[in-house]
Amino acid sequence: MAENRTDHNAPVLVIGLGRFGSAVAEQLVKQGREVLAIERNSSLVQKFAGVLTHVVEADATDIDALRQLGAQDFSAAVVGVGTSIESSVLITVNLVDLGIEHVWVKAITPAHGKILTRIGANHVVYPEADAGVRAAHLVGGRMLDFIEFDDGFAIVKMYPPKETQGFTLGESQVRSKYGVTIVGVKSPGEDFTYAQPDTKVSRRDVLIVSGHVDLLERFAARP
Repeated sequence: MAENRTDHNAPVLVIGLGRFGSAVAEQLVKQGREVLAIERNSSLVQKFAGVLTHVVEADATDIDALRQLGAQDFSAAVVGVGTSIESSVLITVNLVDLGIEHVWVKAITPAHGKILTRIGANHVVYPEADAGVRAAHLVGGRMLDFIEFDDGFAIVKMYPPKETQGFTLGESQVRSKYGVTIVGVKSPGEDFTYAQPDTKVSRRDVLIVSGHVDLLERFAARP
């Protein structure tokens, strides 16, 4: 059986144009994706009518309304409805029943997320919680960006600790000392370069570093 892959150029259905839904929809449009946005608030429909590809005023809790809009022809959908857990669940059930392969849904609470998973949502997103965790890692100041994966592994963008400045990666021995891997180095005005043992780090560089979250925090805490 052939592996099932998502068509990364396929149109995307976005339901709900609150902060999360509209941010997803606008980013997809910037990436050149066609978006059909469904929103039942007429003022939001008017607000985004000139920004997104297609914006329709409709109630996505009504499966017949979704059918009339051709929702069943989409392979991916995003549910950004966050004010009503009941509406979120009803919309998700409709999308699953219509056979949409990839359903991304914003969850407000862990209990909400558990319900969404049980009814068939295969991608549950916790934007507020994720943003809070990310902000906590960035507050220290050395980390510029932080992406964590499910197994405690993360990739960060950070300023170099003093002990790496003026030395090559081979000389500073970061991996043996801290258990993290410097993947690449970005110098001001120059292209990103993958890290090599002879790559020299300057004070003005930015490092891309991977490893376990706890080890990355320890490395980033160095002066």
